[in-house]
Amino acid sequence: MQKTMYRKKVDRRRRKSARTDKKGIAALAAGALALLLLMLGIPGLLVDKIAPVENSTKAQPITVQEDEVVIPVYLSKTKQVEQIPMEQYVMGVVAAEMPIEFELEALKAQALAARTYITRRIAAWDFSNVPVENAWVTDTVTHQAYLSQQDLKNKWKDEAVYKANMEKLQRAVNETKGEILLYNNKPIEAFFFSTSNGYTENSEDYWNTPAPYLRSVESPWDVQLSPKYKTTVSFPMKDLEAKLGVSHITQDEGKLGMKVLEQTEGHRVKSVRIGGKTFSGKEVREKLGLKSSQFEWAWKGTEVEITTYGFGHGVGMSQYGADGMAKEGKKAEEIVKYYYKGVEVGKTGSLLASLGLK
Repeated sequence: MQKTMYRKKVDRRRRKSARTDKKGIAALAAGALALLLLMLGIPGLLVDKIAPVENSTKAQPITVQEDEVVIPVYLSKTKQVEQIPMEQYVMGVVAAEMPIEFELEALKAQALAARTYITRRIAAWDFSNVPVENAWVTDTVTHQAYLSQQDLKNKWKDEAVYKANMEKLQRAVNETKGEILLYNNKPIEAFFFSTSNGYTENSEDYWNTPAPYLRSVESPWDVQLSPKYKTTVSFPMKDLEAKLGVSHITQDEGKLGMKVLEQTEGHRVKSVRIGGKTFSGKEVREKLGLKSSQFEWAWKGTEVEITTYGFGHGVGMSQYGADGMAKEGKKAEEIVKYYYKGVEVGKTGSLLASLGLK
């Protein structure tokens, strides 16, 4: 009886100790994040949203080296977590996400978007969709694609080409060093995509969540510059029906036919009726693996030929549009302010300056 009572006391102490440890870890993590926000020069930013979830027992590491935030990145090929300094990470993202042949000012705009993305993710305490603990992002398009310097050496095998491209990348990153995009003094969700259909999309028309800086704007450069502007694919009728989960599609626009019901402000399909069911343009794009949610179709015997315009979700900055603006002489700040309405470019600042030690 005495042994049983003793075990119960020990168990209670262990449970209490475990709860205390969890609170301690969360407090340390929150403190580290607060320090990071000071370093970024964004006091109080998103503080009400960055507390770790109650059941979290793992504090994500936030470290600083030589006044620079270090990003723990999960590398999908090696399945390892690598600690990558912020500006080196941004350089690897720009190299992975945008063609190096693009104009320097377009690459600088991409650097601003990439740095803003990771800053906002850290500030929001968001390490979702990462398959391991102790990492904030992966090196895939689930977050932002990233290429290491070794990856780039393998990609640009010629030494002279590698050197020239790296110099261009370094300029894009160095000339925007420590800069992020802010709306109401908070880092934005800096969405970007490859190619527009001539317009960008309001955020709520694709994800059902409005953001005042993600508004539809014209993007006329894409049609002339992007090889991805127009794509045509064919589906056997049975495959199309299976992918959409409908039993029968007719060639007329009647109840079982295919008919666009509504378009978005960005000239994409908002809703469409196919085979008696109503879908959003986003749903059709995802179910069929289409390049864009602006699409049209034509019947070719027992197949349906679908043509899409643009490549990507259409929200935020068009990369080919950014390159087109840069070719016309626009600067990176002009580009991002065109695609992200009402934003300002803010400086992150150094840790010592933020703490008043310098």
